[in-house]
Amino acid sequence: MTQTMRAVEITKPGGPEVLQVTDRPVPEPKNGQVILKIAYAGVNRPDALQRAGAYDPPPGASDLPGLEAAGEVVAIGPGVEGLFLGDQVCALLPGGGYAEYVATPAAHCLPVPAGMGMKEAACLPETFFTVWSNVFTRGGLKAGERFLVHGGSSGIGTTAIQLAHAFGARVFTTAGSDEKCEACVKLGAERAINYRDEDFVAVMRAEGGANLILDMVGGDYIPRNVKTLAEDGRLVQIAFLQGPNVELNFAMMMVKRLTLTGSTLRPQSDLAKAKIARDLHEAVWPLLEAGKVAPVMDSEFDLEDASAAHARMESSDHIGKIVLKVSG
Repeated sequence: MTQTMRAVEITKPGGPEVLQVTDRPVPEPKNGQVILKIAYAGVNRPDALQRAGAYDPPPGASDLPGLEAAGEVVAIGPGVEGLFLGDQVCALLPGGGYAEYVATPAAHCLPVPAGMGMKEAACLPETFFTVWSNVFTRGGLKAGERFLVHGGSSGIGTTAIQLAHAFGARVFTTAGSDEKCEACVKLGAERAINYRDEDFVAVMRAEGGANLILDMVGGDYIPRNVKTLAEDGRLVQIAFLQGPNVELNFAMMMVKRLTLTGSTLRPQSDLAKAKIARDLHEAVWPLLEAGKVAPVMDSEFDLEDASAAHARMESSDHIGKIVLKVSG
């Protein structure tokens, strides 16, 4: 294995233009880790937040962006069981995905689903870990419940729509154009609400309110979400694209017995992420291998064009996942 690798680093906090190709040493596997030779890496909103200086990597993680990838196991550290040289896997990464090689805990790797290519597999970990842990574990979504996910055409949104539909929920979503709404309905949404033309609060209250809402918008969506929830409803917050500060009347939380919660994935412990990986392998991987659920692909960029990939993501014109082709 070579000693150096191509990587994309953040030269300083700023816009997409601060992403630059550089040479870095190939990482060595620590206890419990494997080294992956990356074929494709996913591009996600947290990468852009890190690039802008608003989302520092956790202690000990690579300073390179990139939270998911698919590739081949090329080195194995001490204490690793169940993975072997040459295995093709996708992995949730602590960072470092914008590179030819990355170190990641072996317990956060999952096999590339049968019948799926590396490009598609690279789009699974970040969104599927996030959706499973927040919608099903934290949010407790059950069959027959009314589920509202904001940003339905995003990577998170397209994943949440498909999984909620596959597990029998009634799925509603918001999106910013008729084209995006149509794409959401094709994925399994019962109703896609164009937020430029309709008020999601009114639409959902006419349906009896939402039992569960997954929100990454924040801002003035938070009090509107609370109004939208049915009795005993749950709001799960995973990001704040419009900011985290808002005035909220908490009396409604008491009257309707609401649960307001949220989480971020990256700072969670290795053990917590390993548990999510095991749950996904048992409950969701069979759906992927049967073709009942699949990542929605938007566009592909070469590693050297990571800045263009970020510009595409931040334009919000994309539907589904954006990937970087690293090798292969």
